[in-house]
Amino acid sequence: MTRRAAVIGSPVAHSLSPVLHNAAFSALGLSDWTYSRIECEADGVPSLVAGLDPSWAGLSVTMPNKRAALAVATSSTPRAVQVGAANTLVPVADGWRADNTDVDGVLGALRAVCGFTSGTRAVLLGAGGTATAALVALASVGVRSVSLVVRSVSRAAEAETCASRLGLDLDLVTWDDADFAALAASSDVLVSTVPPAATEPIAVALAEAPTILDVIYHPWPTPLAYAVEKRGRTLATGLDMLLHQAFGQAEQFTGLPAPREAMRSALREATANLLPLPL
Repeated sequence: MTRRAAVIGSPVAHSLSPVLHNAAFSALGLSDWTYSRIECEADGVPSLVAGLDPSWAGLSVTMPNKRAALAVATSSTPRAVQVGAANTLVPVADGWRADNTDVDGVLGALRAVCGFTSGTRAVLLGAGGTATAALVALASVGVRSVSLVVRSVSRAAEAETCASRLGLDLDLVTWDDADFAALAASSDVLVSTVPPAATEPIAVALAEAPTILDVIYHPWPTPLAYAVEKRGRTLATGLDMLLHQAFGQAEQFTGLPAPREAMRSALREATANLLPLPL
């Protein structure tokens, strides 16, 4: 039987997930497996999932559907519950299991590119779905204190709830009141989930952090990437995060070890004109 998987989201036409997962299927010899894109808004997730037949091996979930994916699941991994969102759905006997491999993506990117394995203090810019995954990832390697920098306190409710679940000491800082140079210099790691235009005026200050993940990778280079390069350092990018979160998804879809080098090579080829090669 042909097996299928796909990424669901809106917009989804730009997604690089098919590059990664079709490369994985090919490398694993799964010639009858396919991976595609499905345009779907959050309110359409329940009906879409309910209509999938037994040929489906799983779904990758991107914005704005990650919270809807968690809600539709019949079971969830602890980290998906901690994040409050899911980027992975896999069929199980009684329905669908939700997971969030974005946690692996954050840690894998920081480890592979920056050599980051542990720390106690972090700075996090932005409070969306990627930010909550970053909180779970950082807490798992010893971070206990996080300065969360947001434009509006009203946008931080879900991140605050996530931090509370994790027992993190969360210091909520508004963008206008933040001393970015002091925050960066006193941190072990800084993760930016905000658009490039937001970091442009403060990129040099942010580059004082010893370890940095900028989840944005297009357009490239971002102001933060340029500032870090000028400092003679390397930062992890959203492309690195995408690669490392896909490894766990591929394993959950197929039940086989992810062919990491094949997936890395496929992503490198697909993005050769976009930005420096991911590690």
